[in-house]
Amino acid sequence: MTGTFGQPQSDDDIRVVATAWRDAEPDDDIRAEIDALVAGSAAVLRERFTGGLTFGTAGLRAPIGAGPRRMNRLVVRRAAAGLVDRLLAGSDGVAERGLVVGWDARPKSREFAVDTARVAAARGMKVFLMPHEVPTPVLAWNITRLGCAAGVMVTASHNPPSDNGYKVYLGSGAQIVPPIDAEIAAAIDALDATQIVLSAVDDPRIVRLGESVVDDYVSFVPSVALIAPERLAGVGVTVAYTALHGVGGDIVRRVLESHDGTRLVVVDTQQEPDGAFPTVPFPNPEEPGAMDEVIALARRSGADVALANDPDADRLGVAIPTSDGSWRRLSGDEIGWLLADHVLAHTSGDDRLVVSTLVSSSLVGRMARDAGVHFEESYTGFKWIADVARRFPGERLVFAYEQALGYLVGGDPLDKDGVGAAVAMVEIARLAISEGFTIEGRLEAISRKFGAYRTAELSVPMSPDEGARVVEAFRSSPPVEIAGRSVASIENHPEASLVRVYLSGSNSVRVQIRPSGTEPKVKLYGEAVDIDPTPFLSAVRDVLIGL
Repeated sequence: MTGTFGQPQSDDDIRVVATAWRDAEPDDDIRAEIDALVAGSAAVLRERFTGGLTFGTAGLRAPIGAGPRRMNRLVVRRAAAGLVDRLLAGSDGVAERGLVVGWDARPKSREFAVDTARVAAARGMKVFLMPHEVPTPVLAWNITRLGCAAGVMVTASHNPPSDNGYKVYLGSGAQIVPPIDAEIAAAIDALDATQIVLSAVDDPRIVRLGESVVDDYVSFVPSVALIAPERLAGVGVTVAYTALHGVGGDIVRRVLESHDGTRLVVVDTQQEPDGAFPTVPFPNPEEPGAMDEVIALARRSGADVALANDPDADRLGVAIPTSDGSWRRLSGDEIGWLLADHVLAHTSGDDRLVVSTLVSSSLVGRMARDAGVHFEESYTGFKWIADVARRFPGERLVFAYEQALGYLVGGDPLDKDGVGAAVAMVEIARLAISEGFTIEGRLEAISRKFGAYRTAELSVPMSPDEGARVVEAFRSSPPVEIAGRSVASIENHPEASLVRVYLSGSNSVRVQIRPSGTEPKVKLYGEAVDIDPTPFLSAVRDVLIGL
């Protein structure tokens, strides 16, 4: 028989491994699930107990359930032990600098966080536990504030309600990137999940933080506002907001209600944390329908803007009223254009830096260059944005974004912050009102200056292996024509598993293709000026399906 995460060779071997997990499992519901698996199909048991979750630059993320291929307390304990072993091996002083741990409101999040603290303390590392469930930006911001060696946030962010996850940050406040992810994974692989030692709950190495860590963040966030308060004195704005049952509701309320002239109305049924997400089957502001309740509230209350955070409040969704009286949910790129336009217009200095990802709109890069500001592209994901920003220590990160509703106004913390982005969006709304504009008018002004950029996305359901295969096949033998336009050029970004295609014509059509890093699909991103890129995405989808 092989080890816990090895490749058992027989059904009897798998049952022995599953029984060991059952005996070590602390939760009744997971033990009962293992009992049912052992008594059931050998094929299902083999799927659950052969191999395990891959620890990577996104940490861990999977449905809650039994066995090494799901999120449960044994998997988390093993991950925590491997993380701490790697940290302690890295440099002197790490044990005393410690690890800060936060969690959201999903099922078992608190248990995963406390287990992480107990594992770390048992290995001799100091641990700081958040006082209660908090948004991810609160955890990330406090890593540098407390001077910790690393941070862990237990969250599945905007994933379905069945999921949970484990996100790891280093002392910079940025998420991990290679090679440390592989080093942590190797340390995890060396351990048996059923044999991880925990400290006592009241171990003196475990420090339970007070409410000041949240209060200090609440005091900090308004500093992302860029306009002197007296310039907007007396300018009122009504903001409709939903927390989507996540952990951002109280903090956003405290932050926005402290703003002069801001009237905040919230979706009461979605304001309190609830890991079951009873009113939204997919708690992601990007998903159709997720913002319906807040848009309805905005319409009833005469709001100037509607905002939504995802469950851990590191993303921001926005909807705006239009000139015809309807409401429109903005795309992630449109929000990025508005924030970039605002930041570039109200900051100064030759040391400014703007970063966005490969799959985000190219317009922000054009806007930055037009303003004489250094612009860089990164791979997809905020961990890569932070990695790029750290490569320019002499420059000041003033804005960063990814089209999946992730924004950072200013450079602290080095991760997306949906609360800070909400503050900036409210300031944009107040400024527009003071100047006789609307947010829709701001977008129109950007289009008049740079052209009407239009973006679209499309997904092709495929397994991760099949997705990687078809993207490589497309890269190796690309079509010469897509939707009636010849392929002008192709850029390959193998480190990002991305293929970028430019088509001929005067409308600057760009199509990008990459396998999703977290879901079984291939993602397509289209951009064009003055025309809809969707037909080109549909044509590429048909090509991929035929490969």
